[in-house]
Amino acid sequence: MTLRHFLGVDGGGSGCRVALTDQSGRVLAQAKGGPANATSDLAGTIANLRSTVTAVLTRADVAESGVAAHMGLAGVLTRETGAQIADAFALGRCRVTDDRPTSLAGAIGTDDGVLMAIGTGAILASRFAGQERYVSGWGLQVSDQASGAWLGRCLLERVLMCHDGLHDHSPLSHAILEDLGGPTGIVAFAARATPASYATLAPRIIDLAEDDANARALLARGAEYLEQVLGVLDPKASGVICLAGGIAPHYANLLPDQARDRLIAARGSALDGALQLARTPAPDPQD
Repeated sequence: MTLRHFLGVDGGGSGCRVALTDQSGRVLAQAKGGPANATSDLAGTIANLRSTVTAVLTRADVAESGVAAHMGLAGVLTRETGAQIADAFALGRCRVTDDRPTSLAGAIGTDDGVLMAIGTGAILASRFAGQERYVSGWGLQVSDQASGAWLGRCLLERVLMCHDGLHDHSPLSHAILEDLGGPTGIVAFAARATPASYATLAPRIIDLAEDDANARALLARGAEYLEQVLGVLDPKASGVICLAGGIAPHYANLLPDQARDRLIAARGSALDGALQLARTPAPDPQD
């Protein structure tokens, strides 16, 4: 059966988005649904995807069997998980990956280049001559450098070092120390902190980056790491670079000139990337 319709899915812990297009790329129907993080709740993810996909196909009056789909979902860590999700549908073709390939495709389109999507966490990825590569993103405990969560954790570390006399205090470090109730308050905060709660501290660093020595030092550490990543993902310095997410654009002026000259705005969203991959399926990512 000829697949004349294309379905894109972008799913994460806060919800999923689904869109259906025809062969010309015209959007026929869209819908939003519940959370779709395969690691957090696989059964719930499948249920939310089924109801949202069904709603879109019903609105467009399109049969499931005539649709090619690509689903980019948070928490899809193995091919087995992706296959389990795909098997819950009767789509003509259904590929399920984590959300990194769809984010990369959406951001840089068909260009060769690098995506640095940095918010609470980080997606650092590249595609050259059809080959994709990913670094970092292993979670805050051991990775996610330059992310909002990482900045927040590093800020608390630096404040304690200021308290101990290993760095000079600044308005930012004094404010954090006071707001959190001193060193013991910082320790108590860290004992229960999630990546999201650490990331709430990142805007304070960004807001004071021009005038506060400690804020500047933290952003400089993040930028130094991103420069190192660029050397790995694009050693020939030949591709475009897309800085996406709430944090990444604040590193732009700290990158080397040769990197700033290649910066582009995101071509589209992860949902756009899913639709692109539905039309031209990419190879399965390596485990």
